[in-house]
Amino acid sequence: MFDLTGLGDWGTLPFFTNDLPQITSKIDGDVLPPPALTFAALARTQPDAVRVVILGQDPYHTPGKADGLAFSIPAQFGGRLDSLGNIFKEIQSDTGRSRSQTALQDWADQGVLLLNTALTVPPGQPKAHAKLGWSTLVRQVFERLGDRPRAIILWGGPAQAYAKYLAPDHLILQSAHPSPLSAHRGFFGSRPFSKVNQWLIDQGQEPISWADP
Repeated sequence: MFDLTGLGDWGTLPFFTNDLPQITSKIDGDVLPPPALTFAALARTQPDAVRVVILGQDPYHTPGKADGLAFSIPAQFGGRLDSLGNIFKEIQSDTGRSRSQTALQDWADQGVLLLNTALTVPPGQPKAHAKLGWSTLVRQVFERLGDRPRAIILWGGPAQAYAKYLAPDHLILQSAHPSPLSAHRGFFGSRPFSKVNQWLIDQGQEPISWADP
Protein backbone atom coordinates (compact mmCIF):
# COMPACT_ATOMS: atom_id res chain seq x y z
CA MET A 1 0.00 0.00 0.00
CA PHE A 2 2.67 2.48 1.04
CA ASP A 3 5.74 3.49 -0.98
CA LEU A 4 8.87 2.74 1.09
CA THR A 5 11.43 3.08 -1.70
CA GLY A 6 12.62 6.56 -0.76
CA LEU A 7 13.02 6.10 2.98
CA GLY A 8 16.81 5.88 2.93
CA ASP A 9 18.28 5.71 6.44
CA TRP A 10 14.85 6.07 8.04
CA GLY A 11 14.01 2.65 6.61
CA THR A 12 16.16 1.02 9.32
CA LEU A 13 13.67 2.03 12.05
CA PRO A 14 12.03 -1.08 13.55
CA PHE A 15 8.62 0.47 12.93
CA PHE A 16 8.65 -0.39 9.24
CA THR A 17 9.13 -4.09 9.91
CA ASN A 18 7.28 -4.53 13.18
CA ASP A 19 4.41 -2.03 13.14
CA LEU A 20 3.56 -0.79 9.66
CA PRO A 21 2.02 -4.11 8.51
CA GLN A 22 -0.47 -3.94 11.39
CA ILE A 23 -1.37 -0.35 10.58
CA THR A 24 -1.86 -1.24 6.94
CA SER A 25 -4.21 -4.06 7.89
CA LYS A 26 -6.38 -1.63 9.86
CA ILE A 27 -6.82 0.86 7.02
CA ASP A 28 -9.98 0.32 5.04
CA GLY A 29 -10.59 2.77 2.21
CA ASP A 30 -8.84 5.89 0.95
CA VAL A 31 -6.30 7.83 2.98
CA LEU A 32 -4.75 11.27 2.75
CA PRO A 33 -2.16 12.07 1.67
CA PRO A 34 -2.16 9.40 -1.08
CA PRO A 35 -0.10 6.35 -0.03
CA ALA A 36 2.73 7.29 -2.40
CA LEU A 37 3.23 10.46 -0.30
CA THR A 38 2.67 9.12 3.22
CA PHE A 39 6.39 9.12 4.04
CA ALA A 40 7.36 12.09 1.87
CA ALA A 41 8.65 14.10 4.84
CA LEU A 42 11.05 11.35 5.90
CA ALA A 43 12.19 10.69 2.34
CA ARG A 44 12.83 14.39 1.73
CA THR A 45 14.82 15.05 4.92
CA GLN A 46 17.14 12.25 5.96
CA PRO A 47 18.16 11.81 9.62
CA ASP A 48 21.62 13.34 9.39
CA ALA A 49 20.21 16.35 7.51
CA VAL A 50 17.59 17.18 10.14
CA ARG A 51 18.27 20.43 11.98
CA VAL A 52 14.71 21.35 12.95
CA VAL A 53 11.57 19.27 13.53
CA ILE A 54 8.09 20.76 13.31
CA LEU A 55 5.57 18.30 14.72
CA GLY A 56 1.90 18.85 13.98
CA GLN A 57 -1.22 16.73 14.43
CA ASP A 58 -2.54 14.80 11.43
CA PRO A 59 -2.63 15.52 7.69
CA TYR A 60 -5.19 17.77 6.06
CA HIS A 61 -8.37 15.77 5.51
CA THR A 62 -9.43 17.67 2.36
CA PRO A 63 -8.54 15.82 -0.88
CA GLY A 64 -5.71 17.48 -2.78
CA LYS A 65 -4.46 19.48 0.22
CA ALA A 66 -1.99 17.12 1.96
CA ASP A 67 1.33 16.39 0.25
CA GLY A 68 3.08 14.33 2.94
CA LEU A 69 4.92 17.23 4.59
CA ALA A 70 3.14 18.58 7.67
CA PHE A 71 1.36 21.89 6.96
CA SER A 72 2.55 21.96 3.33
CA ILE A 73 -0.06 22.46 0.59
CA PRO A 74 0.53 21.92 -3.15
CA ALA A 75 0.65 25.16 -5.13
CA GLN A 76 -2.26 24.13 -7.32
CA PHE A 77 -4.64 23.44 -4.41
CA GLY A 78 -6.32 26.84 -4.45
CA GLY A 79 -8.50 26.33 -1.34
CA ARG A 80 -8.40 27.67 2.20
CA LEU A 81 -5.04 27.67 3.96
CA ASP A 82 -6.32 27.49 7.54
CA SER A 83 -3.30 26.43 9.69
CA LEU A 84 -0.76 27.37 7.03
CA GLY A 85 -2.31 30.81 6.64
CA ASN A 86 -1.79 31.40 10.35
CA ILE A 87 1.78 30.15 10.06
CA PHE A 88 2.34 32.74 7.34
CA LYS A 89 0.95 35.47 9.63
CA GLU A 90 3.34 34.45 12.40
CA ILE A 91 6.31 34.39 10.00
CA GLN A 92 5.48 37.97 8.99
CA SER A 93 4.99 39.12 12.58
CA ASP A 94 8.02 37.26 13.90
CA THR A 95 10.60 37.86 11.19
CA GLY A 96 9.29 40.82 9.20
CA ARG A 97 9.43 38.76 6.02
CA SER A 98 6.53 37.34 4.07
CA ARG A 99 5.66 33.94 2.72
CA SER A 100 2.96 33.04 0.22
CA GLN A 101 4.37 29.83 -1.31
CA THR A 102 2.27 27.07 0.21
CA ALA A 103 4.48 24.10 -0.76
CA LEU A 104 7.12 23.79 1.97
CA GLN A 105 9.65 21.54 0.24
CA ASP A 106 12.24 24.33 0.46
CA TRP A 107 12.02 24.11 4.27
CA ALA A 108 12.54 20.36 4.09
CA ASP A 109 15.59 20.87 1.89
CA GLN A 110 17.09 23.16 4.54
CA GLY A 111 16.80 20.42 7.17
CA VAL A 112 13.30 21.02 8.54
CA LEU A 113 11.51 17.70 9.13
CA LEU A 114 7.79 18.43 8.74
CA LEU A 115 6.16 15.57 10.61
CA ASN A 116 2.70 14.84 11.99
CA THR A 117 1.78 12.70 14.99
CA ALA A 118 -0.40 10.64 12.62
CA LEU A 119 0.68 10.16 9.02
CA THR A 120 -2.69 9.28 7.52
CA VAL A 121 -6.28 10.45 7.75
CA PRO A 122 -9.43 9.32 5.94
CA PRO A 123 -10.99 12.02 3.73
CA GLY A 124 -13.20 14.28 5.79
CA GLN A 125 -12.47 12.53 9.10
CA PRO A 126 -9.90 14.50 11.13
CA LYS A 127 -8.09 12.56 13.88
CA ALA A 128 -9.66 9.25 12.77
CA HIS A 129 -6.21 7.62 12.55
CA ALA A 130 -4.74 9.27 15.65
CA LYS A 131 -4.67 5.96 17.54
CA LEU A 132 -3.78 3.69 14.65
CA GLY A 133 -0.19 3.13 15.80
CA TRP A 134 1.71 5.99 14.18
CA SER A 135 2.94 7.08 17.62
CA THR A 136 5.55 4.32 17.53
CA LEU A 137 7.08 5.82 14.41
CA VAL A 138 7.18 9.31 15.91
CA ARG A 139 8.91 8.03 19.07
CA GLN A 140 11.47 6.14 17.00
CA VAL A 141 12.13 9.21 14.86
CA PHE A 142 12.92 11.24 17.96
CA GLU A 143 15.10 8.44 19.33
CA ARG A 144 17.07 8.46 16.07
CA LEU A 145 17.45 12.23 16.32
CA GLY A 146 18.79 12.06 19.86
CA ASP A 147 22.39 11.80 18.67
CA ARG A 148 22.90 15.56 18.61
CA PRO A 149 20.94 18.73 19.49
CA ARG A 150 18.15 19.81 17.18
CA ALA A 151 15.43 22.45 17.38
CA ILE A 152 12.06 20.81 18.04
CA ILE A 153 8.76 22.69 17.60
CA LEU A 154 5.68 21.03 19.09
CA TRP A 155 2.38 22.56 17.96
CA GLY A 156 -0.75 21.47 19.79
CA GLY A 157 -1.53 18.92 22.49
CA PRO A 158 -0.87 15.74 20.47
CA ALA A 159 2.59 17.03 19.53
CA GLN A 160 3.40 18.25 23.03
CA ALA A 161 2.76 14.75 24.36
CA TYR A 162 6.09 13.75 22.79
CA ALA A 163 8.15 16.24 24.80
CA LYS A 164 8.94 13.52 27.33
CA TYR A 165 10.71 11.49 24.64
CA LEU A 166 13.10 14.29 23.68
CA ALA A 167 16.75 14.52 24.66
CA PRO A 168 17.29 17.47 27.04
CA ASP A 169 19.92 19.15 24.86
CA HIS A 170 17.40 19.92 22.11
CA LEU A 171 15.81 23.34 21.82
CA ILE A 172 12.16 22.52 22.58
CA LEU A 173 9.46 25.06 21.72
CA GLN A 174 5.83 24.33 22.56
CA SER A 175 2.69 26.30 21.77
CA ALA A 176 -0.90 25.98 20.66
CA HIS A 177 -1.54 24.55 17.21
CA PRO A 178 -1.79 27.09 14.36
CA SER A 179 -5.28 25.86 13.48
CA PRO A 180 -7.94 28.62 13.32
CA LEU A 181 -9.54 26.86 16.30
CA SER A 182 -6.53 27.34 18.57
CA ALA A 183 -4.02 29.81 17.08
CA HIS A 184 -5.21 32.63 19.37
CA ARG A 185 -4.49 30.50 22.45
CA GLY A 186 -0.74 30.98 22.26
CA PHE A 187 0.45 30.26 18.75
CA PHE A 188 0.29 33.89 17.64
CA GLY A 189 3.15 35.76 19.26
CA SER A 190 5.13 32.62 20.14
CA ARG A 191 7.89 33.63 17.65
CA PRO A 192 9.16 30.13 16.89
CA PHE A 193 10.88 31.06 13.65
CA SER A 194 13.20 33.73 15.07
CA LYS A 195 13.87 31.63 18.18
CA VAL A 196 14.91 28.64 16.08
CA ASN A 197 17.14 30.76 13.87
CA GLN A 198 18.87 32.41 16.82
CA TRP A 199 19.48 28.99 18.35
CA LEU A 200 20.90 27.68 15.06
CA ILE A 201 23.21 30.68 14.81
CA ASP A 202 24.35 30.11 18.39
CA GLN A 203 25.11 26.51 17.38
CA GLY A 204 27.27 27.76 14.50
CA GLN A 205 24.72 26.79 11.85
CA GLU A 206 23.00 28.66 9.07
CA PRO A 207 19.53 29.96 9.91
CA ILE A 208 16.44 28.69 8.08
CA SER A 209 14.95 30.89 5.37
CA TRP A 210 11.28 30.76 6.31
CA ALA A 211 10.14 33.32 3.75
CA ASP A 212 9.46 32.75 0.08
CA PRO A 213 12.54 31.30 -1.64
